[in-house]
Amino acid sequence: MGRTVPLGPEVSRQVGEHLAAAGPGHPFEGVRFAASWRSRDVLDVVLVRPDLVAEVSTDRAVDRGVFRHPLRFQRLRLDVTAEDVPPFGSGSVSAAG
Repeated sequence: MGRTVPLGPEVSRQVGEHLAAAGPGHPFEGVRFAASWRSRDVLDVVLVRPDLVAEVSTDRAVDRGVFRHPLRFQRLRLDVTAEDVPPFGSGSVSAAG
């Protein structure tokens, strides 16, 4: 799970069509998200079911388990389930497809 830079209107619509509201017990329930590094501004967040897979691009810079630079959305991977994707940090295994 993660976030990317803001999506453009067309991509936002495409992604939004596939999102569903989260139920109780979401992994990020009760977590507050900052607008940026060292920011005290807290984002308004709507939690969704963590079952949609997206392809992103980023560099390799990671600091304490978090990407240091923004991730960029590339495309939805409707051909891949969340169970097909290894957890972050579990190795360099690629997702199916």
